[in-house]
Amino acid sequence: MNPGPARTAGASEATDATGTDGAPAADGLTGAPAARQADTPSARFLARATLLSAALSMAGAVLGLARDQALAHLFGAGADTDAFLVAWTVPELAATLLIEEGMAFVLVPAFSVALARRALGNSTPDPVRALVAASLPRLCLAFAATAAALVAGAPLLVSALAPGLPDPSLAISCTRLTATCVLSFGLAGYCSAALRAHRSYLAPGAIYIAYNVAIISTMFVLGVHWGVRSAALGVALGGCLMVAVQTPSLARRIAGRPGRNDRGYEDDGGRPLAPGLVCAVLLFALCRQSQVLIERHFASTLPAGAISHLNYAQKVAQLPMSLSMMVCIVTFPVVAQAIAEGDTRRARDRVERDVLLMACLVLLGAAVVVACAPQIVQLLFQRGAFTAQDTAATAAVMRVYAAGLLGQTLVGALVRSYFAAGRTTWFPLGAMGVGAIATVVIGAWAVRPWGACGIAAANATGITLTALLMLHGLGPRNVPVRVRRVVAELVRPVCAAVCATGAGLLVAGLFASPAAAVAACCICVTVVFLLLSWVLDAAGARSLLLPLAQSLRHSVTRKLGHGR
Repeated sequence: MNPGPARTAGASEATDATGTDGAPAADGLTGAPAARQADTPSARFLARATLLSAALSMAGAVLGLARDQALAHLFGAGADTDAFLVAWTVPELAATLLIEEGMAFVLVPAFSVALARRALGNSTPDPVRALVAASLPRLCLAFAATAAALVAGAPLLVSALAPGLPDPSLAISCTRLTATCVLSFGLAGYCSAALRAHRSYLAPGAIYIAYNVAIISTMFVLGVHWGVRSAALGVALGGCLMVAVQTPSLARRIAGRPGRNDRGYEDDGGRPLAPGLVCAVLLFALCRQSQVLIERHFASTLPAGAISHLNYAQKVAQLPMSLSMMVCIVTFPVVAQAIAEGDTRRARDRVERDVLLMACLVLLGAAVVVACAPQIVQLLFQRGAFTAQDTAATAAVMRVYAAGLLGQTLVGALVRSYFAAGRTTWFPLGAMGVGAIATVVIGAWAVRPWGACGIAAANATGITLTALLMLHGLGPRNVPVRVRRVVAELVRPVCAAVCATGAGLLVAGLFASPAAAVAACCICVTVVFLLLSWVLDAAGARSLLLPLAQSLRHSVTRKLGHGR
C-alpha cells in the first residue's frame, strides 16, 4: 500500500502481494520483497482510512436509525411492520453474504494478487481486467437466478420464516420486492471488495448512505398509498443506488492498463475463486445470519409486535459493534499480506491489537446502551404509532442484546484471521454451527416464559459461545494468537464497562427529559470507562492516551504563557 499519493484518505490505488494459498504469490511475486515492503501500510494511513470508514459508517448508521424511526412513525409496531420485517430478512442475509463478509473474504485476496501482478508489469492479459472478465459474468448470472427463484418462491419462504403470521399475503408481497436486492447487493459487494483491495474506502463506505436515503424517501413519498410495501420498494431502489455509487470509481481502476486478451483468469495460473473457499465463506456467513431467522421464527408465535421490538432493539444495540468493526475492515488486507509473507508475528500482533481495541470500543457502547436503553428508545422511536408500551418492550430486549455485543464483535474480528491466508477452512462454520444450535435450544426453552427477551438471551449466548470457540481455534495454520493473554487482557475493559454501566444507570435516572438523560449518561459512562481503562491499562490505554494528554498540556501551557 502506498499512502503517499492518496486522493482521499484510503483512496490511493496500490497493491497487496498476497497469494491465495497462504504463500507468496506466484508469477514473479516471490522475487519482489522490496515491492511488498513498499506496500506495507503506515500507521498514519491506517488511522486515516479507519477514521474515514468510521465516519461514513456513522453517517450510514444515523440514516439507518432515521429509516427505523420513519418506519416506526409511519407504521408503528404491529402486524404490518412484522410482515415487512419478515421480508427484510432477505436484504439482511444478502448484505451479510454479499457485502459485509462473503464477497470480501473471497475477492479482496483475489484482487490483491491481480493488482500485484499488474504492478510488476509482466503479465498479459492485464490481471485485473482478466479477473473481472472471468468472475463478474458468472456471479451476475448466479445472483440473477437466485433473485428470480426467491421472487417465485416467496410464499414458501414466508411460510418457512414466520409460520405463525396470521395473514402472510403482505409479507409475500414485500418479499417479492426485497428479493431483487440479491442481484443489486451482489454487484455492490463485488464493487466494494474490489475497491477495498485497491485501498479505496470512500465509495464503499457511502453505499449505506445511498441505500437508506432511498428507503426513507420512498416511504414518505409512497407510504400513504402503498403502506409498508413502500419500504420494500425502497429496499429494491436502494440496492440499485449502492451499485451506482461505486461503479464510476471501480471503472476507473479496472481501466488502469489495457489488456490484449481478457480470457479466463485461470489461464494465468491463478485460482482466485476456489469453490471450497467460496462455499466455506458463504456457509459461515449464512450460518451466522441464521440467528436472525431463528429469532423471527420463534417471535412469530408471540403477540403481534414482537418481531418489530426485536428488530428495533437489535438495530440500536448493534451500532457500537458496527463502528468497532471498521478497525478490522481496514486492517484485513494488512493481516493477509503479513501471512502471505510468512511474518506470522506481525499478523499476530495486528490481530491481538485489533481485538483488544475493538473490544474496548464495543464495551463502551454496550455500557451506554444498557445504562439508558429506555431513554434511547423513547428519544428515537416514541412518536406516532410507536407507543410507550413499545418503548418498554424494545428497551428490555435491547439490554439483553447488549450482553452479546462483545461476542458479536469478536466473531467478526476473528473470522478474518481464518480466511486472511486464502485457505479453505471449515472451523469457523463449525464454531458458528455450534452457536446456532445453542441459540435454537435456548430460544425454544426461553421463548414461553420470557418472550422476546428470552429470544434475545439465546442470541447473546449462542454468539458468545461461537466467539470462545473461534478464539480457541486460532493456531499455526492461520494466526497464532496468544489466547490466554488476549482473554486476560479482555477482563480489564469488561470490568471498566461494568463499573461505567452502574454509574450511567445512576445518572440516567436523575433526568426526566430523555435527551438530557442520554446526553448525561453518555458523558458519565465515557468518563468513567476512560478513567478505569487508564487505571487498568486496558488495551494499552496509557500508551494511547498519554501522547494526547501531553499534547493538551503543552497547548494549555502555551496559551497561558501568551496570556501573561
